[in-house]
Amino acid sequence: MIRLMILLSDRRRALSKRLRVLLLVWAAGAAHTVLADNPHWVAAWASAPQSVSDNPAAPVFNRAPQVNHQTIRQIVYPGLTGDRVRIQLSNRYGRVPLAVAEVHLARSASLAAIERGSDRQVTFDGKSSVVIPPGQTWQSDPVALTVAGGAPLAVSLYIEGAETPSTWHKVASQVNYVSVPGNHASDPSAAAFHSRFTSYLWLSGISVDVGEHSAAFAVAAIGDSITDGMRSTLNANRRWPDALARRIANPHVAVLNLGISGNRLLNSSPCYGESLVSRFKPDALTQVGARVAVVLVGINDINFSAEPPHPGLDCDVPHTKVTDAAMIAGYRTLIAAAHAQGMRIVGATLTPAGLPPEREATRLAVNRWIRGGGFDGVIDFDAALRNPAKPDELLPRFDSGDHIHPSDAGYAQMAQQIPLKLLGLP
Repeated sequence: MIRLMILLSDRRRALSKRLRVLLLVWAAGAAHTVLADNPHWVAAWASAPQSVSDNPAAPVFNRAPQVNHQTIRQIVYPGLTGDRVRIQLSNRYGRVPLAVAEVHLARSASLAAIERGSDRQVTFDGKSSVVIPPGQTWQSDPVALTVAGGAPLAVSLYIEGAETPSTWHKVASQVNYVSVPGNHASDPSAAAFHSRFTSYLWLSGISVDVGEHSAAFAVAAIGDSITDGMRSTLNANRRWPDALARRIANPHVAVLNLGISGNRLLNSSPCYGESLVSRFKPDALTQVGARVAVVLVGINDINFSAEPPHPGLDCDVPHTKVTDAAMIAGYRTLIAAAHAQGMRIVGATLTPAGLPPEREATRLAVNRWIRGGGFDGVIDFDAALRNPAKPDELLPRFDSGDHIHPSDAGYAQMAQQIPLKLLGLP
């Protein structure tokens, strides 16, 4: 009897020990699942999608390159540091499904070359290929790759069939690459990438798992060509959001560039994208981890309203005349949308553009409202760039030469004049 009791006691201890081990294994597995399913993702890079003109007579700069059994390699500069990355592909303006046979992510070396040993295959729901329905945007699975804020990544898309892009970002100020026929998504060399273009095709976002850096966040800079960086030096990251990111110099704060060249606050067009009041939510308010939006838009509303359509530019649409009252109503719409999302919104004054007197009067009226209106803060880009002797014009050293877009020095000046406290920084 005593021997039986001892045996039962030993078995209980063994079972108890096994149960403790099983519980520890289960707990570890549960913790791993929680961490895997709920990482702290923050948008690190973004590009605002636009529709591609389907007019066969459109000028070449309004047509995206066709891709047929080729690989596209696109270079991006995410603003966050981390060990896991996701990419976002957009078929927002597609009329047919977008089929991507293979996607790779790597650290960029130079030109189209990638850093050896850094290449990673990207999957979507565990699959190496993805078909994105029309109107949809898809996130990839997490990719284990250490990235540093400000260091370039190369995203390679192999398109097995023939694709005519219908979703792109037209003005990238960045050279990207198209290969000779074949799957070159994992090629470390640049040898296969013979063709170049300066847009982004289908690629609309990069997010990074920032781990325990719970204070990491993104700033969504949204607007027209002045935010897009028109006439800044190609491949040099001299747009004002780039200059702002360098000034902040924090690997846990990203500045997202959501500008579209030619964009307007109130009206849409085939060349210049959806109006900002229409695209504000999908482009800015849905950026994961974004806490504040900086809005600079309106000069094209004023300028285009007095001009006839431009059939030669494939923008043969009515240019609706606007008033300062209509624009103010548009800004109020943005403010309400941001506040409903719990995001702060900072307004920027419209920069000098050498406008005729009637249009200049509208610009000045809009700027008066921005300075004293309902934004959560104001950045006075007008004061930062104007010529004191001729306040309706850019200071010559801040003028790229077209009297509308800043030079590299002008973009740097814009970034320097932003009160960082408005962005939630010390």
